[in-house]
Order: sequence, then structure tokens, then C-alpha cells
Amino acid sequence: MKKIIITAILFLVVGLGIGWLVFKSTSPSENGKERKVLYYRNPMDPAQTSPTPKKAPDGMDYVAVYAEQKGGSGEKKIAYYQDPMHPWFTSDKPGKAPDCGMDLVPVYEGDENVEGIKIDPVTVQNIGVRIETVKRQKLNNIVRTTGKVDYDETKVTTVTTKIMGWVEKLFVDYTGKYISKGQPLFEIYSPELVSTQEEYLQAIRYLKKVSKSSDDVKNGAQELVSSAKRRLLYWDISEKDIDEIVKNNAPKKTLTIYSPVNGTVVEKMVFKGQQIMAGMELYKVADLSDVWVMADVYQVDLPWIRLGQKVDLELSYLPGKTYKGTLTYIYPYLNEETKTIKVRTEVKNTSDYNFKPGMFATVKLVSPISVDAVVVPDQAIIRSGERTIAVMSLGGGYFDPRDVKLGVASDGLVQVLEGIKEGEKIVVSSQFLIDSESNLKAAIQQMKGHEGMDMSKPMDEQKPIEDHSKMNMNGKDEPKKNEKIKSKKSDTKNMEDQDMKNIDHQKSAIVHEGVIDLQAIDENKDGKVFQDQMDWNVISDKPGKCPICGMTLKESSIKEAKENLIKHGFKVK
Repeated sequence: MKKIIITAILFLVVGLGIGWLVFKSTSPSENGKERKVLYYRNPMDPAQTSPTPKKAPDGMDYVAVYAEQKGGSGEKKIAYYQDPMHPWFTSDKPGKAPDCGMDLVPVYEGDENVEGIKIDPVTVQNIGVRIETVKRQKLNNIVRTTGKVDYDETKVTTVTTKIMGWVEKLFVDYTGKYISKGQPLFEIYSPELVSTQEEYLQAIRYLKKVSKSSDDVKNGAQELVSSAKRRLLYWDISEKDIDEIVKNNAPKKTLTIYSPVNGTVVEKMVFKGQQIMAGMELYKVADLSDVWVMADVYQVDLPWIRLGQKVDLELSYLPGKTYKGTLTYIYPYLNEETKTIKVRTEVKNTSDYNFKPGMFATVKLVSPISVDAVVVPDQAIIRSGERTIAVMSLGGGYFDPRDVKLGVASDGLVQVLEGIKEGEKIVVSSQFLIDSESNLKAAIQQMKGHEGMDMSKPMDEQKPIEDHSKMNMNGKDEPKKNEKIKSKKSDTKNMEDQDMKNIDHQKSAIVHEGVIDLQAIDENKDGKVFQDQMDWNVISDKPGKCPICGMTLKESSIKEAKENLIKHGFKVK
């Protein structure tokens, strides 16, 4: 009997020893310290995660993912690498700086100088982030628009008469007829014109009678002749008709009015037998050897347009043919309805008058301006009213939302004046970056998700990770008595309340409301403070992180901090 008892005790001791060794080898601890569980994920599909233990569709248990622990040597984890001379150049791999050739220096996670926000590589792949290198290049532009062919206003003439009368005969009797300078238009009968002819002939007769008189008498008679002839010339009576009156020694009932210019009759307002008054518009004649093409351009294209630049034009009914023109005028006002500015191109018409007023033409303004600038794709820019943001990739899964100042845009590219330098890497394609303006801040906050959160899911669907130190080997809770469960919940509630009090105290210390006194915040009186670049009213006299968004506070002068506050609507003492 004693032998059996001793044997059983030996087997029990050996079993306990083996069990202790197995438990130690599989326990979620490291160097005697229990590791923190970040989340659980499907072992067959790592993209599927959960804040709490659960089973996959195939029945397998989700496996725990633990927080990275520092090794026994105290080494830190590298976030990314940085150019020591040009800090804006970063990389996720070690290497040489492109400008100075120096070795890139590592920036470690948790350091004060580490910038940006960390996103899990799986999340980066899931949301479709695409990254490009920022380049410097020549930026040109071609403005394409539609223009309308119009008359050259400087070559449009209105034909009128300076006397009242009746149209006896009409030589140009339809619209569209081409006429030459000096070509007869119509004959007019005017009683006033007949009486003036009589006066002219009488003055000539009187001059002949006093040809042997004194010089004063002859000069007076000659002045009467000149005055009567001058009146006929002012009424557009030609020298030929006046000579004919003198030759016949009799006035003519009608006199002919001739065209003063070459051109095409575009309007005819006179008819045979019509009574006309002095100054009445009878014909409108346009010289179509030169025409204008009026085009509308948007304000954003104005920096690319200059007077005198060459313009390419095409007519839809003559495909394949390109005509040249010159931009001669930019109108100094905006069309309030179309929000465009009209520009004028002067074109030499063809011998067949291919450019006909009223036609539409395709206008291509090839800019003579070339801008050497740092450019980024326009789709990479997030515009949110007051702010213009670009998301930069620092390497190692770190991303930095950054304010930028933009210049001109052309063919999908936009010039960057401030905020981005050549060689940096910019995010140009991502679902959360091209969200609507109203969701911009929420998208950036999602990027700044706290450690352990699944950023591929909405924030409100994720629950805080509970304490799993009491779980068994299968990831399931050990059976507990009701009293112990209540006690545990009570302790957890007290700890959460205490954490909330600490967070509220921290917020109240550097989150300022109402009228902000920057001089009072600057306790060490060095003229500098640390300010958050997202929540501008988060200001501290010491380095730290924003309790609202988690970003590292940026050092700035009192003047810069004041300007930032005023710009974003805060009151400053």
C-alpha cells in the first residue's frame, strides 16, 4: 500500500513539473513581464482583426498580436531614416543622402523628433495608398476653349447721307454684296442740293463778269464760288459730278453717292423711293480681310496668357486645317454670368473668306510661359476651405498631413510654393484622402488611430481591449464566481474613472479656451511655445503631444503662435 502511495506521489510531482515547463514556454510573457495584447487576427487571413477573442469562419481561434517589447539590450525600434542635413528627406531603408552623400540617420519610435502618424502596413495596402516622389520640372500649359468669329470693329463702316432727300435709283440693292471704294451706291434727289448747284453756277457767272474789275471784287466773287463748291464737297458730291455741272452749265436733279470703303454689305437699310434724312444709317459695310475671334477663358488660366502670343484655330467644317492668329487684347472685366474673361484673337482671313462672322472656332492658346517649379499631382491635394493639405510619406509606415501653399496648375499638375520640397514622397491615391470636405478631419483623425485599433474599420465599431491576463490557453475566460466578476468590473470601472480624470486634467492644462494669453503660457519667458498644428488652441511651454489628436507639438515663436490663432478664429490677449 505504501509503495502504491509513494509511486502516485512521484507521478504527481513529475506531472506538475512537466506542466509548469509547458505553461512557461507558452505563457504570453517575456522576461517575467506580461506582454500587452494589441488585438486578435485570423491566422489564415491577417487582414481580419478583432479587439476581442473570437473564432474564424473556418472554426480556428483568432491569435493574439502583442505589443513590441524592448529587447534586453534596451534597443529602440526604428521608425524611418532621415537626411541629417535636409530633415525633409526621409526613407524607410538605410542609405545615402542624395545631396550631401552622408549616411541617413535612424529616427526611433517614441522620440520627440519623430513626426507623422503610424499606420499598419496591412491597412496601407487595404486602403490602396499609392506614393510618388516629388519632382522639379518645367510646367507649361495649353488653354483650349471655343471662340466666335466676329467682325473687326476697326474695319466696319456705316454709310449715311448729310442731306435730306429721296432715293431715285439704288445701285447696291441686297445684303452680302461686295463693294469697292468709289463704287456708286444710290442717286438722291434733294431740293437743297439743287439750290446749292444753282448758287454755284451763279457764282461762276458772276466771277466771269467781274474778271476786269478790281482785285477786291474778283476776290469776293472767287470766295463765293469756292464756298458753294465746298458745300457740295461736304455733302459727298464728287469732283466728277461738280465738273459735269459746270460743263453743262445746269444743275442736275439727282446726284450719286459713292462707297467710301472696300468691303461687304452686312446690313442694308435703304430702299428705292425712300425718303431719307440727314444722318440716317443706310448701309453697314465690313472689311472681312481681317476678322476677330472672341474666346472665353477662366480666371485660373490667366497666368498662362500674354498679349502677342500665337494662337492655333480650327474650324469644324474644315477638319485637319489649322490657322494662325495673334492674341491682341485681354478684356479688363469679368462676365458675371459665365465667370470668364474674354480675349480677342486677330486672324488674317483667307481669300475664300473661310472665317465667316458668327461661326464657332476651336481656340488653342499655347502658353509662352514656362515655370520651373516643384510640382505634385493635383489629385494628391486635399482642399478643405481654409486649409490645403498634402499627406507625405516619411517611410516605415509613417505619414505626415502637411499644410501647403500652391501656385499655378497645368495638365493635372500643381505648383507647390511652400510646404513640400523636391525628393520627398507624397501620397497620391487613397480612399480616405479623397473623401468629401466634411469628412476631412474625421479621415485624418482615423489616420491618427491609437495603437491597437483596427484602422480598416470605423472607430465607433471598435471596443477597447480588455485585460486578457486571466485567459486560459484556448483564449477563453476561466470560470469565475459572480462575486469575483462583479468585483473585477468594479475595479475596472474605478481605474477607467481615474484614467479619465488624468486625461481631463492633462487637457485642461494645455487646451485653452476663450481669450488665450500667450505670455502667461510662456512660463520660462524664452519667447517660444509648443503648438499643435491641427488643434491650434493646444499650446504648452514644454514639448509634448496633443491630448486630442496625439500629434507632437511644434515649436514656434510667440508671434507665429499668435498669427496661427488669429488665422483660425481664436481670440488672443
